[in-house]
Parts: sequence; C-alpha cells; structure tokens
Amino acid sequence: MADKRGVLLRYRGRELGKEDAAFIRDLIARHPSVSRLRLSKFLCEAWGWKQPNGAPCDVLCRGLMLALHRAGHIVLPAPRTGVPNNIIRRRPPERVEVDTSAVQGPLSELQPLDFVAVRRSPLERLFDGLIHQYHYLGYIRPVGEHVKYVAFSRAGRPVACLAFSSAPRHLGPRDRFLGWSAQARRANIRLVAYNPRFLIPPWVQVPHLASHVLARLARMLPGEWQRVYGHPVYFMETFVDPTRFRGTCYRAANWVFMGQTTGRGKDDQTHRPNRSIKDVWGYPLVKRFRELLGESPAR
Repeated sequence: MADKRGVLLRYRGRELGKEDAAFIRDLIARHPSVSRLRLSKFLCEAWGWKQPNGAPCDVLCRGLMLALHRAGHIVLPAPRTGVPNNIIRRRPPERVEVDTSAVQGPLSELQPLDFVAVRRSPLERLFDGLIHQYHYLGYIRPVGEHVKYVAFSRAGRPVACLAFSSAPRHLGPRDRFLGWSAQARRANIRLVAYNPRFLIPPWVQVPHLASHVLARLARMLPGEWQRVYGHPVYFMETFVDPTRFRGTCYRAANWVFMGQTTGRGKDDQTHRPNRSIKDVWGYPLVKRFRELLGESPAR
C-alpha cells in the first residue's frame, strides 16, 4: 500500500512509487526468460545507476527488486541458482613472513612514515595477513566501500595497518551525537567511515605511534575516499572493547567518546544483550559535519 504521497517503498534513501513499480513490471514482462541478475543490469542501465568507476549498481538494484517482490508490488522470476555463502567459502588470508624483531625508540626514529593505500594492490596480501595473524579479532573483509592502509617506517618495515569501511546504519550513540533525522541518516550514512581494524604489530613498541597514525589518516582519508568512490566522508567512527582497551590512542588523537553500544546485534529478537558492550568513538573530518550530515535529500 502506498502512503499519502504515493510512496510504495523506501530503499537505501530512494523512494519508489507506483510508476517505478510499473516500470519494473514492464521490464520483467519484456524479458520473460532472463535471470534476476540480468534484470538488475537492465534496470541499472535504464535508470542510470552507476558507481563512480562506471560499473552498474546491480547489487543495489537486485536488493531493491527483491524488496518490491517481497512486498507484493512486482513478481520476480524464480532464482536459478542458490546464492553462495562467500564468507564460508572464502579462505583465510595466507600467512605472511615479516621481520618481527623489536621496533623500539622514539617516534622520530621511524619517520617519515609512508602511508600506502593497499587495496587491490600486491601489498593487500601483507595487510590481510598481518591482520589475520596479529589482530585479536582476526581478519574479516570490510563491508561495502572500503580502503586499507599500511604504514611503513623509514626503514621500510610495516608498523601499522588500518581499514575503513561503510558505517553501520543504526548506531545509537553516533546518531544521538550527530543529531540527524532518520531520513538524513538513510541518505547520508555513506558519508561516514567506520574503522573496523587498527593494528600496531606486537613487536612495535613506540610511544605515541598509534595516535600519530590516527591523526595522519584523518588528514588523508577524505581525499582518498573522494578519489576512489567519488564522494566525500565527513565523519569517522570506531568501536573499542573496554575489557581490553581504554581507547587511549583515540583520545590522544582527539577522537570523541560518544557512548556505549547496547550489546545487542542487528538481528536481535530478544531485546537482551547477546554480545559484549563496546565504547563508541567518533572524529569529525570537517567543521560543518553536523550540518552536512543532517541535510535531508531534496524532494
């Protein structure tokens, strides 16, 4: 059923009306023998849905069509193959061999640090392997848009690894801190970067290195995100497990403590804690971050 404005469905910040559903039904009728994947590519082409690199947003289109199908607004053809679980099938990163002799002394002896964006480069294997071997959470592929960095010392040794990815859509402490509406959040969540992994290898024991790395990345990340994905990011956020860490390096890098999670996952049905509570830290990348993130899309 449509609302008073004729909106049948809201999906990832886009409103779909009766005319949109009719267009998709006609598209399906004109191509009765093609798969859901092919239909999504046809819809991307018809609506001009493309990523900054020119590739079609077919995953987004498939999700949108499936939502319309489940709501009864369109009827999709039966799926032709089962969807593989890539998380189960994906092999863990290969072990990497690096020099693990102690790195100690003042930060000045490591500088200048060289920060390398390693995604889709030969050095990505180094990043994945170090995270898998030495981060207490292990390696997990970042969600959605993401970048990976390795920081190298003056001597060419890796001394830090950081990943940034798409932010979780619902995060109470962050949402209250920003003060944005639900509509603005849906439209602008892509402008927030989430830091899921930060590793200083255990043999690197250099005072102030972690906060220095965070400060450097805060200056570099907006430009890199704009270059790779064609849009800016205005805010960074991360989780810290208070049973393991105090968030000292984030505090020293001027990140802001925003509160704690509820301890419930996104699929929680019991309204009871089912995982450890995390501290939530954030860092504004521009002065007008609340204004920019709070803007609602034009109608």
